[in-house]
Amino acid sequence: MKAKKIPSRICVGCREPKEKRSMVRVVKTAENNVCLDETGKMNGRGAYICKNTECLLRALQSKGLERSLKTNIPEEVIHKLKEEMSAVEAR
Repeated sequence: MKAKKIPSRICVGCREPKEKRSMVRVVKTAENNVCLDETGKMNGRGAYICKNTECLLRALQSKGLERSLKTNIPEEVIHKLKEEMSAVEAR
């Protein structure tokens, strides 16, 4: 039998490929809202980040997240993403 392929994605913060399940997806919805998607199933354009605040900050600083989502990210949304990432890290 063939082994099942494990999907991997590249983190927009550290640029390292990791297993999809070990990452958090950031989604830009059709209404141009940007939010974290822990399920990985929300509709919209997505980018993947490791489950730590350091990678989120790196992705924001390098504008990698904005490039991946093809949108500018407002300051209040950045603050909300940081809070949501802290909650994900705590789990």
